[in-house]
Amino acid sequence: MSKKAKIITGVALAGVVAVTIISRLATQKGTQAVESQASQSERVIQVAYSQAHAPYNFTNEQGEPDGYEASVLKAIDEKLPQYRFEYTGTNDEALLIGLESGKFDIGTKAAWYTDERAKKFIIPKEAIGASIIGFTVRKEDEAKYKNINDFAKEKGKLVPISPQNAQWSVIKDYNDKHADTPIELTAAESFKVADAYAWVLEGRYDAYFDVKLSYARSVTKEDGPYHQYADQLTWFPYKGILTYPLIHRNEENEEFSKAYDQAIQELRADGTLAKLSEKFFGEDVFSYADE
Repeated sequence: MSKKAKIITGVALAGVVAVTIISRLATQKGTQAVESQASQSERVIQVAYSQAHAPYNFTNEQGEPDGYEASVLKAIDEKLPQYRFEYTGTNDEALLIGLESGKFDIGTKAAWYTDERAKKFIIPKEAIGASIIGFTVRKEDEAKYKNINDFAKEKGKLVPISPQNAQWSVIKDYNDKHADTPIELTAAESFKVADAYAWVLEGRYDAYFDVKLSYARSVTKEDGPYHQYADQLTWFPYKGILTYPLIHRNEENEEFSKAYDQAIQELRADGTLAKLSEKFFGEDVFSYADE
């Protein structure tokens, strides 16, 4: 090959290499631009979860949010590419304060619907889960009180409930539908859970309106603080009370709430909610709820 031909070939090869490099740089730059644009289009949603309500929410050994409601929120996040969730584990009080101030966009704490909460926060149309509530009674009365209707007809005495507690509304709703056999509602003063169990055992009251998980954690579990009462008490279910996340009230979060509702409808339809409920509660909590 002549010297001139070698020079031409070299120049051609250099041109090919240059074009290749420029093409790769352009592709890389374009990809980065797309990724940057996608990142900018995502809105970060600050999520607070109360760590006091396992297995609804807790922080696992890896330091990550875990539990039923946290897992549902993670599944919702996957369905909403326009949002990215960031999680903060906290307690009930800090969660509510943070929601009111706008520090958090959404908070989850196995919360029931109340009119007071609906005035402060956005409560989505679609529930995230359910809490099974029922009656703790003396074991000797388990044949007498098989369900709430039995308790009402036998004029059982219920441990007082605070009117601010969502449980008050549950019994009031029952009484409104059963005006001929209402359960007597007595407004509560401050008392400890241990007092409620003791009052039932003493015969001062006939039942304590109690959440299933609370009873299981406190009485049934061998290391529960009131396990000494396990052979004297029993519990039966009434219904599942739907639980909702609480959302900071502003215009942007109104839109987010709609996206949440759509996503959770899909998760219910494809069986994800039922599977997560079985995983964390051992049963489908929605089967107890009046929806």
